[in-house]
Amino acid sequence: MQTELSKTLGVEHAVFGFTPFPAVAAAISRAGGFGVLGAVRYTAPDDLKRDLDWIEAHVDGKPYGLDVVIPAKKVEGVSEADVEAMIPEGHRQFVRDTLAKYGVPELAEGEASGWRITGWMEQVARTQLDVAFDYPIRLLANALGSPPADVVARAHDQDVLVAALAGSARHAVKHRDAGIDVVVAQGYEAGGHTGEIATMVLTPEVVEAVAPLPVLAAGGIGSGQQAAAALALGAQGVWLGSLWLTATEADLSSPAVTRKLLAAGSGDTVRSRALTGKPARQLRTEWTDAWDDPAGPGTLPMPLQGLLVAEALTRIQKHEVEPLLGTPVGQIVGRMHSERSVQAVFDDLTRGFEQAVDRINRIAGRSGT
Repeated sequence: MQTELSKTLGVEHAVFGFTPFPAVAAAISRAGGFGVLGAVRYTAPDDLKRDLDWIEAHVDGKPYGLDVVIPAKKVEGVSEADVEAMIPEGHRQFVRDTLAKYGVPELAEGEASGWRITGWMEQVARTQLDVAFDYPIRLLANALGSPPADVVARAHDQDVLVAALAGSARHAVKHRDAGIDVVVAQGYEAGGHTGEIATMVLTPEVVEAVAPLPVLAAGGIGSGQQAAAALALGAQGVWLGSLWLTATEADLSSPAVTRKLLAAGSGDTVRSRALTGKPARQLRTEWTDAWDDPAGPGTLPMPLQGLLVAEALTRIQKHEVEPLLGTPVGQIVGRMHSERSVQAVFDDLTRGFEQAVDRINRIAGRSGT
């Protein structure tokens, strides 16, 4: 499953695996793909350094990358406390009332929230980059548009390719003009923040708009047959995220979340602003329903929503309050029926890819190879 991009990066299969779990990222690279560690949860530089050290020790010399969330435009003189002060009291009360309705216990005295959307703040993302550029990462991806020009230049100076996610051809062209090396065309089906256009439509539009830049297809891809379809549409690889959530190497802290993922069908996700303030596909829960209910106060814009719900989500996750418990995940969740190792997932992907290629060869009157 090789393309020009995979050969450039020195990987066997053009499968790029985004994950917040170091063990999964390393396993993806060892299996012949390209592991990409999500950095948004690392607010302390030492924590990121610890996990990159671990990847270095367990990747068997294979290449890997990092995904950050850094805005293209800088906002001066705004602290997290300044942003917190913008949250209306009515929204805080709505959170308290919703948690009380489901009997969600408080955190222990002195216990801090374990989840906060702070990676969006430029100073946090830049500390992540200061750490990451001390490691031999081969690709830097940004989930929030094109990185600032100086970050792109710094990456290129260190022979690091820069990728950016795009939900439309218009966004992809902006990435190209900003000097981005790889565009990830992320369709509506994907987990996390997504646009309005489905992967089957988006991928060829982006390929045509930014040619000859390489494009990775993302969103709703979880089989080798789908990977073959993405390459047939002009992509030079696939970007997979949701599929790894039920890998045996994944460190999901909640067994209940794993159970919900394995039981979910492709129609059990919703694109909601409840998590961060931007539309993000996730498991549909009574928590997302509460925020999407017209009778409620509605969500706040990013980053206010993420800061507002941070402690609530920590409480829900810690106490596994199942009606409210969810996670970002794409529509491909309907194919995630069992926990499997990363290697087993790759075996399935490559087998399905070969079957799809053979099928097309037969249709075209060619013998399979």
